[in-house]
Amino acid sequence: MYEGLVKRFLRYVKVDTQSSETSETFPSTAKQFNLLNMLKKEMTDMGMEDIELDENGYLMGSIPGNTDAPVIGFISHVDTSPEVTDENVKPNIHKNYDGKPIVLPGDSSVVITTDENPELKKFIGADIITSDGTTLLGADDKAGVAEIMEAAAYLLSHPEIKHGKIRVAFTPDEEIGKGAERFDVKKFGAKFAYTMDGSFEGEIEDENFNAACGNFVIKGVNVHPGTAKNKMVNAIRISADIIERIKKDESPETTEGMQGFFHLYEIKGSVEETLVKVLVRDFSDDGFEKRKAYLKMVADEVGKMHPRAEVSVEVSDTYYNMKRILDKYPEVTKIAINAIKKCGMQPIRKAIRGGTDGAHLTRMNLPTPNIFTGGGNFHGKKEYAIVPSMEKAVDVILEICKSVVELN
Repeated sequence: MYEGLVKRFLRYVKVDTQSSETSETFPSTAKQFNLLNMLKKEMTDMGMEDIELDENGYLMGSIPGNTDAPVIGFISHVDTSPEVTDENVKPNIHKNYDGKPIVLPGDSSVVITTDENPELKKFIGADIITSDGTTLLGADDKAGVAEIMEAAAYLLSHPEIKHGKIRVAFTPDEEIGKGAERFDVKKFGAKFAYTMDGSFEGEIEDENFNAACGNFVIKGVNVHPGTAKNKMVNAIRISADIIERIKKDESPETTEGMQGFFHLYEIKGSVEETLVKVLVRDFSDDGFEKRKAYLKMVADEVGKMHPRAEVSVEVSDTYYNMKRILDKYPEVTKIAINAIKKCGMQPIRKAIRGGTDGAHLTRMNLPTPNIFTGGGNFHGKKEYAIVPSMEKAVDVILEICKSVVELN
């Protein structure tokens, strides 16, 4: 039914669009424009209207409506995670998956198994796409990009399907938490929207973590180690006192479901100055504030232990839980749930142990839940995309477009 879907996806994942946490530009990497310009041309060629790519890397366009209905939108991001390279992605299609371990051809040590990924047992006989094992695949979120583009092409070639005006947007820098930072909600002009940025078939996500980042800076005193007694203040050793106080039983590797965590994710420096970075995540507002306060308490406590050092922490919010706002617009999530049912799936309503552009956009008065794309193992070399699940995601987009007409 969607002959172009896989072809689009394979084309998009071969474009290097990795974002950068250390860049001071916006978008963080100019190479994201390579895919954005490709998409702009494809949008033009298929007959979309109001197409605009701005200097910040936001690409928007419209599918003209053919009946009265509220304007809605679909959004995906073009960048890939900074954690694993997406340079020279070599996608592999594993036809008629047989349930056995998938050994990736570029690195035989990278193996996808049903022991680690029991959800794959549901897709024996399906086509599954992976990288060759030397890079990530880029299904997060080029699967979503391909699905939106395929749905747009389908609507434009099937005028008998009644729908209102549909807005489409592709964003940069989602993976570094800045995907909606300069998004022009007013220009987008939708009443509500959906990010196509989820994972397993049937999922609809309308809740996510509150998120913050704590940066500990320890300033010590460096002198020659041969004459260091009672003079040296080793910032690296002091950082160990901080790390010891970041609760091990509240880390990503020990939590699940609705549990929050502290995530030690970077340490660098020297005797003279060391930086320790900690991510803070919690679903509740109260828990979120308590976790941020805990980091400040740790800095104060360790600073008192080492009076000759300077110990500080800067805690900055990254994004917030969208549920408390989406609860004011229950029909937005309900439309997606009903669409998933109509497409023959059991809806799986869940909270995201992470964040999406939708979390930011919802706080910017554009209610935006998140819908599955059919991928898994995001941000790693074992990432995969399940072709029939991607097709189901296109089905859901089309069903949402049709069902919104009934709101009039």
